[in-house]
Amino acid sequence: MAADVPAFANQFRKSHPEIWKAFNELAGACHEAGPLDEKSRRLVKVALCVGAAVEGGAHSAARNARAAGVTQAELEHVALLAITTLGFPAAMRARAWLSDSSGKKPSPTDRRAGK
Repeated sequence: MAADVPAFANQFRKSHPEIWKAFNELAGACHEAGPLDEKSRRLVKVALCVGAAVEGGAHSAARNARAAGVTQAELEHVALLAITTLGFPAAMRARAWLSDSSGKKPSPTDRRAGK
């Protein structure tokens, strides 16, 4: 897991292992506490990060979502859904974050065409 974690978070994990462990246990308990399936939970986490404008969380949530079988098209749909709730600029910011975390950058042509 440490390899997937950004350097600053990995440093925190090493300097405060008891807090890191407790946080991860809480996250796991929350993740498993309700009726949503894995894919739905991952999409909700992405949407929460997008809505809260938490870039690092959006990157992490998108990586975890992909590992759970969520496709890039499904992640992009989350960004599109944000247009009417959060506004166009926030949705485009989310789209960029979710694209960043895929390792696939949209080309300038894709950006102009709205892809």
